[in-house]
Amino acid sequence: MNTPNPPNATPSLMVQGCTSDAGKTILVAALCRVLARRGVRVAPFKPQNMALNSAVTIDGGEIGRAQALQALAAGVPAHIDFNPILLKPSTDKRAQVIIHGKAMNDLNARDYHEYKPRAMKAVLESWDRLCAAYDCVVVEGAGSPAEINLRARDIANMGFAEVVDCPVILIADIDRGGVFAHLVGTLDLLSPSEQARVKGFVINRFRGDISLLEPGLRWLEDRTGKPVLGVLPYLHGLYLDAEDALPRTKEAKGDTKLRVIAPAYPRISNHNDLDPLRFHPDVDFTIVGPHDTPPPCDLIILAGSKAVQGDLNWLRRMGWEDTIRRHLRYGGKLIGICGGLQMLGTQLHDPLGLEGKPGSAPGFGLLDYETTLEGEKTLENVRGELTLPGAPPIAGYRIHMGVTHGSALNRASTRLGGAPEGAISEDNQILATYCHGLFDTPEALSSLLEWAGHKSTSLFDPNERRERDLNRLADAVEESLDLECLVKWLPLKRVVEVNEPRS
Repeated sequence: MNTPNPPNATPSLMVQGCTSDAGKTILVAALCRVLARRGVRVAPFKPQNMALNSAVTIDGGEIGRAQALQALAAGVPAHIDFNPILLKPSTDKRAQVIIHGKAMNDLNARDYHEYKPRAMKAVLESWDRLCAAYDCVVVEGAGSPAEINLRARDIANMGFAEVVDCPVILIADIDRGGVFAHLVGTLDLLSPSEQARVKGFVINRFRGDISLLEPGLRWLEDRTGKPVLGVLPYLHGLYLDAEDALPRTKEAKGDTKLRVIAPAYPRISNHNDLDPLRFHPDVDFTIVGPHDTPPPCDLIILAGSKAVQGDLNWLRRMGWEDTIRRHLRYGGKLIGICGGLQMLGTQLHDPLGLEGKPGSAPGFGLLDYETTLEGEKTLENVRGELTLPGAPPIAGYRIHMGVTHGSALNRASTRLGGAPEGAISEDNQILATYCHGLFDTPEALSSLLEWAGHKSTSLFDPNERRERDLNRLADAVEESLDLECLVKWLPLKRVVEVNEPRS
């Protein structure tokens, strides 16, 4: 039986998925926007996140980028309590552990498993603060609750939900195939108390004739005794920050004017920096995977990295050093952001072994500076301007552990808070900066595209596009989900007295 939260408890609902990338992030974002449009002060929450896309919060900490997106959907500033535990993998077996926004340890998987009781304490501290400050909390799980090897000491899915007595809905991606097996199999692998906690199912990314799906929906409900709460349509071209996964498809566009590529190295981080280029109508943007031949282009972008020396070695093995030098010889442009900036210098020093064995390694040597990794991480939101003609404004954030020195910095690429930052090469072909969000303001985006060889006829505003797509997503959820059922757990009946305009 579906039952509401205990009396006097803060209303809450947790979205867990049958797989990674099933739609947990976007459903939580959509519910946050639906609630916010009804005048509800809602907080997003993800107890534990493993992601290399991150954001700087209003209180100077670091959380997963997806929770920053959900905060935007909720209309509240991003806060460390929205994602108290963030794991940033540096290798296949080790990750940096960030607790309440600050890097604490680098642990291997086994040591982190032993550390989880302490991590759960931090999770519950954040949960209590959110429950005291907000009308309701919408929670996102991680991966799948049916990962049997991770059930002990779980803090990301059912282990958390059981402790705080939070109702759960399961979401599965029908576009991957096997959606009924995903839902039934996941439910079957849960314990009896966890099965009872699951209040219903959501099917995501459906396209086609819904009448052909309905016999399966009836079978699913009869088989499990759980309702299907909704079938969400496949929404093409959503401009929403990815939690970690690289985009599945290339955006369909008409006649493009500028060709931009970016290598997808193994520890690429904050690749959401590239989203404005993915969606800009004038840009043919391509993510180049391992062993793929880089196509001819006007601009190459080296994005951030969680393991700069390792990713630099990967680029060399994949032939990118020759590709980049040939690209520059023929007059192409090159941008390095954060880890990409560090790769472009002469030397990378890691005396503390923060990203591997202690030592130094040569960079590409395209700009005259060296970077030394230090234990203290820079975390700050920044505003300023590019040093390109017209000094277009930029607003972004910096997340890095490197300190960079050298003569190339005398030709700054930005001024952040009045201070020079980054570098532009003397031949004006290479631009480097630590500033994430480089392309997020329409003026800066337009200026950088002109620097790379294309003068836009109109401004493309990434932030306006993101807002519009959040509302499009929320509209689809309002139309497709059984909100009357969700009222048992979330205050969805509250409506603002004056209808607010939607973008």
